[in-house]
Amino acid sequence: MGNERMAGAGPRRTRNGDARAALLIIDMINLFDFEGGASLSREAQRIAPRIVRLKERFRQAGAPVIYVNDNFMDWRADFKELVAVCSHPASAGAKIAKALAPGPGDYYILKPKHSAFLATPLSLLLTQLDVRRLVLTGLAADACVLITAQEANMREYLVSVPADCVAAQTPQRRKRALAVIKASFSADLRASAAVPVAYARS
Repeated sequence: MGNERMAGAGPRRTRNGDARAALLIIDMINLFDFEGGASLSREAQRIAPRIVRLKERFRQAGAPVIYVNDNFMDWRADFKELVAVCSHPASAGAKIAKALAPGPGDYYILKPKHSAFLATPLSLLLTQLDVRRLVLTGLAADACVLITAQEANMREYLVSVPADCVAAQTPQRRKRALAVIKASFSADLRASAAVPVAYARS
């Protein structure tokens, strides 16, 4: 069997009993140049510092950080180019893109639609990293985060969605989305400071 694992064997556990985790940063690298983008940008700026701090905790623990970002239907662009464009001073998302600029040890995936899993190599990457718990952060709580949480649940990942690290165009939309994520997918909504970071190297 080698390094293969039996399907349905359940989350692999580290020595302290926690499933190996990865941090997903969803759609925070953004131009916000669409209808409703201005209000979403304001909410994104509010959560960005907490995502930065959570990312630092993952980095210090040696746990993977994965940027999952919309390609904005630009099939010729790559992620580094997207970061550069969104970091330009003229971009509404420049402050966020600079604060959350990916580091050399981070992973990144471009997605064509809402889900982080649809038509992307995310599942393969998570298998290679031996991850069984996903911590979802970013935008938008009622769209890409919600749908990614649903698909992660379908794939039997443990799901955490720190309530203070996701945003939507309005606080009401964010609140409704979190209620669905909690009730339907049994996700852990604890604030980012309380999110456990567990990753044991093989």
